Amino acid sequence: MRYSREHKLETHARIVKKASVRLREKGAHGIGVADLMKDAGLTHGGFYAHFDSREALVIEAFAHAMDRSTERWRKLAEQTPPQKRLASIVNSYLTPVHRDDPGHGCAVPTLGAEIARESPKTRKAFAAKLEQMIDMLAEQIPDVPRKAARKQAMAILSTMMGALVMARIAGSSDFSDDILGAGREAVLGRATSPKAGKPRARKAAPSAPH
Repeated sequence: MRYSREHKLETHARIVKKASVRLREKGAHGIGVADLMKDAGLTHGGFYAHFDSREALVIEAFAHAMDRSTERWRKLAEQTPPQKRLASIVNSYLTPVHRDDPGHGCAVPTLGAEIARESPKTRKAFAAKLEQMIDMLAEQIPDVPRKAARKQAMAILSTMMGALVMARIAGSSDFSDDILGAGREAVLGRATSPKAGKPRARKAAPSAPH
């Protein structure tokens, strides 16, 4: 049976979306092509009708995840007064909700270490998306020259992602929550609070657009 171009594009997008979630859950080498295709409701044999190689799918899946994060940040910023945009993004990122759902969260903390060991082509694609995230975050830092804002954004992103990795290592615990809080405070310079979980003494942050 021959399918329309629209059908093929929709199928391609579904594979990428499903793979994006599964790769973040299981790691770049934690799941094979057959399983990725099964998740998308397709047979292993249909893979090469959509992708030249597994690497091609991995690159697209990573790009999809990072684009989603950047778009969520952008939408959150549009709904927030300029002076509060950075804090809103940070408070939504460093939450128990994000910590406990890596499959739908930021791709860098879940896959960054693995990407560093991938091919130059994969690393280059990942780095380009990382740079877009940095530039978007820099736009949320008001009254600072672009070059300085970009450096600040790099430091902020590094702190956020490092805190999230440490919090995941610690699991769902008071210690883990404290790591998230320390990350927020390190970036914003004041005490902030998590979104979900058990009641805390401090005010809750908004839901997490990772």
